[in-house]
Amino acid sequence: MEIKKTSDGVVLNLQVKPNSKQFKIIADSDELVIHCREVPVKGKVNRELVKELSRVFNAKVEILSGFTSRQKKILIRNISAEKVNEILSVYRPE
Repeated sequence: MEIKKTSDGVVLNLQVKPNSKQFKIIADSDELVIHCREVPVKGKVNRELVKELSRVFNAKVEILSGFTSRQKKILIRNISAEKVNEILSVYRPE
């Protein structure tokens, strides 16, 4: 999983799996997978993704690319790469 530091915050590449039973984050060493409850219709998954990740990181989250794709690039504003890594460490499988 690649964490890129920018002047605005941190950019993450992730994969979204819509229509899951519950919202879940799985962060292993090579990729970040987010399971969303919503169905991929009219941006519902994107709204859920931004809302839930904003809550997890306690920061503003924006989708940079991949609005209609399962592969997305997101920007987490005003946060350090170390803080993102620390938060995601909770979601790493044993």
